[in-house]
Amino acid sequence: MTGLSAAVITAGLLGTPTAQAAPGDYPITPQQRAEAQQVAKGGVPLAELAPDAPERYTVKPGDTLWDISQIFLRSPWRWPELWGMNLQQVANPHLIYPGQMLVLVRRNGKAYLQIGESLTSGGTIKLSPYARSSKLDSEPISAIPLHLIQPFLNDAVVLDTDELDAAPRIVAGQEGRVLLGKGDLAYVRGKLLERRDWRVFRKPVPLKDPDTGELLGYEAAFVGMAAYTRRGDLRAVPGEAEGREVPATFVLSSVRQEAGAGDRLAPTAPLEEKPYAPHAPNKPVSGRVISLYGDGLSGGANFIVAINRGQQDGIERGHVLSLLQAGALVRDNTSADRAQLQLPDERQGYLFVFRVFKRVSYALILSSTLPIRAGDRFVQP
Repeated sequence: MTGLSAAVITAGLLGTPTAQAAPGDYPITPQQRAEAQQVAKGGVPLAELAPDAPERYTVKPGDTLWDISQIFLRSPWRWPELWGMNLQQVANPHLIYPGQMLVLVRRNGKAYLQIGESLTSGGTIKLSPYARSSKLDSEPISAIPLHLIQPFLNDAVVLDTDELDAAPRIVAGQEGRVLLGKGDLAYVRGKLLERRDWRVFRKPVPLKDPDTGELLGYEAAFVGMAAYTRRGDLRAVPGEAEGREVPATFVLSSVRQEAGAGDRLAPTAPLEEKPYAPHAPNKPVSGRVISLYGDGLSGGANFIVAINRGQQDGIERGHVLSLLQAGALVRDNTSADRAQLQLPDERQGYLFVFRVFKRVSYALILSSTLPIRAGDRFVQP
């Protein structure tokens, strides 16, 4: 971890409005709380502010903690720097609401962020570190743009083994259709549980480590949802002693992409709805991008990538990682030996980890200055 130790520039930034989420709904790591308590004593050095940090900012619908961090701080991933000055009044660092005015105060070489209550006739902002009821939006802002990752929270699956290979599978569509969409019937063969709702996945593909070639797991791309409507059967046929198998019937209730023969079915899973906030890994970590979700060759901000690190490597949901551009090989044409030099890697963007498996994780590209490709490196910020 480089730069300033985690700091906070909020004095009452998270004043709690009348509507408030249950404290247990929002995870706060011991590290984040310790950092906030440490910085609550002194504010942030002015050098750590963004060059164009505004004196005042009103939180807007659609803002995220990442957005606001980026407005006020040089390192937007340092979410704890937006929390800590009013620990007695604030039980929950996620409760920042649209409509709140944030006021930047510079004093004795340090910066603080406070809630601006109102403007007096002389144009002076009255500040208050206390919680007050006010007419604010009922929903607090999120840590990052949740609408970008919500579809992947339960749909993107990495398996340790190719277990879906033996799962129930679509064998045909109604009237011989090859591509199936919402509302179409699909005929399924395999061992089925008596439950209505099922997820449909494409046949899993292996994920390999870009450095070692080692198999890390199998990625099953989400296709859609299907409802179990009719059991399979065994139909008697004259002249056939064992009868003829009749596959089960499903109707596709929603589709992310068209389904077809060979797609696998799996029971629905519990939703992962607990929010989480951006924070740095507490130890050095490095790795590579395995692939872009959806078979893309390259992508930028808001794309989803798979990376070759997971739970066994200490990766957790909410980790922010720096993407690196590999340094080029150049010749020193200023020297007689014309030595070949390796230029240093440079940061080109950030990843936000939102789903973690044993050896693989999924991350959202928060920002990038160049297209991101499989094989690109990442490290802790």
